[in-house]
Amino acid sequence: MNGILEKEDLKKKNNKGNPTKFLYNYQDMKTEKFDVTGMTCSACVSHVEKSVSKLEGVKAVNVNLLTNSMIVSFDELQLNPSIIEDSVEDAGYSAHMHDSSFNSTTNSENNIDYIMEEKVHMRNHFWISFAFLIPLMYLSMGHMLGLPQFATLHTVEYAFLYAFLQFWLLLPIVFNNRRYFTNGFRSLIKLSPNMDSLIALGATAAIVYGIYSLFRIYIGLKYGDLYTIGRYSNDLYFESAGTILTLITLGKYLEAKSKGRTSDALKKLMDLAPKTATVIRNKIEIEIPIEDVLPNEMVVVRPGQRVPVDGVVISGNSSVDESALTGESIPVFKQKGDNVLSASINKSGNFTIRATKIGSDTTLSQIIHLVEQASSSKAPISRLADKISSVFVPFVIAVSTTAMAIWWLMGYRFDFILSIGIAVLVISCPCALGLATPVAIMVGTGKGAENGILFKSAEALEMTHKIDTIVLDKTGTITQGKPIITDIIPIKSISKNDLLQLAASLEKPSEHPLSEAILSEAKNKKMEIIPVEDFQSISGMGIQATIDSIKYFAGNKKLMTDLKIDLKEFDDISEKLATEGKTPLFLSNNKEIFGLIAVADVLKPSSKEAIDKMIAMGLEVIMLTGDHAKTAAAIQSQLGLTKVIAEVLPQDKDKEIIKLQAEGKKVAMVGDGINDAPALMRSDVGIAIGSGTDIAIESADVVLIHSDLMDAVNALRLSKNVMVNIKQNLFWAFIYNIIGIPLAAGVFYSVLGWKLNPMFAAAAMSFSSITVVLNALRLLRFKPLKSMIK
Repeated sequence: MNGILEKEDLKKKNNKGNPTKFLYNYQDMKTEKFDVTGMTCSACVSHVEKSVSKLEGVKAVNVNLLTNSMIVSFDELQLNPSIIEDSVEDAGYSAHMHDSSFNSTTNSENNIDYIMEEKVHMRNHFWISFAFLIPLMYLSMGHMLGLPQFATLHTVEYAFLYAFLQFWLLLPIVFNNRRYFTNGFRSLIKLSPNMDSLIALGATAAIVYGIYSLFRIYIGLKYGDLYTIGRYSNDLYFESAGTILTLITLGKYLEAKSKGRTSDALKKLMDLAPKTATVIRNKIEIEIPIEDVLPNEMVVVRPGQRVPVDGVVISGNSSVDESALTGESIPVFKQKGDNVLSASINKSGNFTIRATKIGSDTTLSQIIHLVEQASSSKAPISRLADKISSVFVPFVIAVSTTAMAIWWLMGYRFDFILSIGIAVLVISCPCALGLATPVAIMVGTGKGAENGILFKSAEALEMTHKIDTIVLDKTGTITQGKPIITDIIPIKSISKNDLLQLAASLEKPSEHPLSEAILSEAKNKKMEIIPVEDFQSISGMGIQATIDSIKYFAGNKKLMTDLKIDLKEFDDISEKLATEGKTPLFLSNNKEIFGLIAVADVLKPSSKEAIDKMIAMGLEVIMLTGDHAKTAAAIQSQLGLTKVIAEVLPQDKDKEIIKLQAEGKKVAMVGDGINDAPALMRSDVGIAIGSGTDIAIESADVVLIHSDLMDAVNALRLSKNVMVNIKQNLFWAFIYNIIGIPLAAGVFYSVLGWKLNPMFAAAAMSFSSITVVLNALRLLRFKPLKSMIK
């Protein structure tokens, strides 16, 4: 897990033909995140992006409506953050630098939670509006429902008072929701209209017409014109304006409430970080805020506490629960010299660690940073919605104006024409278009992080679902990555333990990889290692050493042949082991064989099951390895693979990826070593095993924290689910507007008599945004596949 999120490589892909990833020359480039307020729809996103993109020195701009954030890559020599903030201000919004510290729960709580703030704000505004809307609706429409009324108010003499009371009840609703008017008209003035502009225009039209009706009633009373009084008393539209504003605020509240759930995974990660740490200073234990811990400081961790920072155990031992970070449910025993991760839980004894990574450098902080960064990024699929959003609001205003003109030319009454214009303005929903992609991306990346799958960007999340070929590195990815003893076969006169003890004693001074497996097995069985003399390594064949004046040998078949040792008893067995991908180690003295020990890098428990799932998903699965063809063939037979590429030099792995891409395949590469980095970079999607090297992890697009190949399957499944969800969201956002706008414009009125009341149009607009968010929340039901083999 070291360096899971050391600064992400800045890669770009050409998605046409063979993908090419390359590093920008970022010597003078800087990437900063800003919090942006005042955005309400995708049109706002488009305006902010255009305003900032115009600045000289800006390389890339990505604005996210869901998180109210903006990521800007710019040349430090030409720009500074304050100029970028001013540019956003000029577009009619406000921006300030994001506090990116994730040192502790305290810091995350200090960061402004705009979604929660918006939810509380909208809830309060809704209830205030609703409190005045009820009497307004009772006064204006109660008599239609047969509710008890003050009969006097409905007489001609009191017509003006009746109308003025409705106007008076509307004023608090308008004042309470004034931000729609201030934001909307300000955007209009700057020629960058947004959703607030549509609401402001629709509500203002209704209010202005109501005020006009109020004056006509007054004039009618003055001149005794009963027809005018009766007509305009029934065409006030104050209740329509109040209902539109209240329903839209209700929709915004429900939307904010639903949006809050999309960041649950991120909040859970933040909550894992303890707020304080116990450190040793001047030989005294003191409790300090987590952000005050210094590098290399001694930190005491007691039973039940979470480890506050990454570190190395310097004294004590304990079982540590790392499930929150690695997914491993069984506590891991930690003793002096072992690494511990922040947010893991000390289950039993006391221990002291030396802090190696603090603050934003801890593993937990890096994971949080990656999840937030991926959530804030933009998937290529959202480009269509962005293009439409940039012209959507002006188009709607044009449709509203055109529809009113057509109905006026057809000779309809002004109140009918006005209701058509208002309905078109308030039913149109650029907000649903703006939310369609980011809500699904946020829920998807959060759900992935919750299950140990870290997507570095929305582009990686989208690209993963297009994969049709998956290339797997063998060592450390399919296999355990370290050899273990699989067979101990002695001659009849000695026991397995005696043979293992002899092998361990001979291998103790050796540096060969096989010796580690033998010594580890001997240690597990608590065997005594016999001291040896005259140890000598025999290049390419094995070793020799003397025990109690007797010379012993451990090595391959060639060594035994040179020593003229009879191997007839073991010929068939050694051949069988070799075909299984195992390495036989023969043990003898000068005269006779004592037996053999087979060592192999065995499959991970879940590898076979995971590969079967990949094949069932229609993927072509290829194993890529530098191992000998015979060893590769043994693994191939165990896994049931149809294609294996063996004896590939490290520098040639990416060439094999290029060959596959040249055949038109979308390739994912899964690996963990330094030698996998070029192939991970070259592939369409690079997937790194979390236990791998920093270079492999930095070169990848997706990181699997659990080092389990089944998570590669889950990454593919999650990507497909997210993309299906995004397409559903975009479909409903588009189809809603495609049907809703013509309906509101009265297209069906002449034929079917269908006409949409502005109040129902406002309710429909709010419902469309809520539907998109609720649909994205279905991704929370995603269940990762778990291996049946442990």
